[in-house]
Amino acid sequence: MKLYGAPMPAPNPRRVRMFLVEKGIDLAETRVDMMKREHKSAEFRTKNSLGQIPTLELDDGETISETVAICRYFEEIQPEPSLFGRTAVEKARVDMWVRRIEFVLMTPVGNYWRHFHPRTAALLTQYKDFGESNVETYANAQKWLDRELADRPFIAGDAYSMADICAQSTADFATWIGLPIDLERTNLVAWHERVSARPSAAA
Repeated sequence: MKLYGAPMPAPNPRRVRMFLVEKGIDLAETRVDMMKREHKSAEFRTKNSLGQIPTLELDDGETISETVAICRYFEEIQPEPSLFGRTAVEKARVDMWVRRIEFVLMTPVGNYWRHFHPRTAALLTQYKDFGESNVETYANAQKWLDRELADRPFIAGDAYSMADICAQSTADFATWIGLPIDLERTNLVAWHERVSARPSAAA
């Protein structure tokens, strides 16, 4: 099989690499040059019609896209260590938190990146006021997540999970584009220190 992705700071390919490290799965990443727009080429769109990475190509030619879907595939073929929960409640809780992280944390980061950051100015019509408004939205998301982390070590509970991978890859990308973690959010800072100490953080 082949895993198509891109190096740091691209957050979505990194999610899958982090997941694979946590699972102990050795699968080399086939790099796609995003600066050269290789992911938007007609050839790559035969693998992912949206022209996005990461994309996993199985040995029979089947392709799977979207980070959570790819990670779920690997969870099914190698259940341990579990990163999506074991019981019905744990699985539902991880799914809930992955969804929340994507909407509450990642959405303002993505909006700021697309509509305010100079690196994306040539890719779309930027609405600068809207882009800049997401700085406050992201700050409020950090406040919310800081409160949630007051009584547990990881996003979805006592165990590290896919929710932590989604949150860390988002927070690190946000820092890279100029939206760092607020040091006053001490629970969030402590969580980030915990997850950053894991070997998967280097993926």
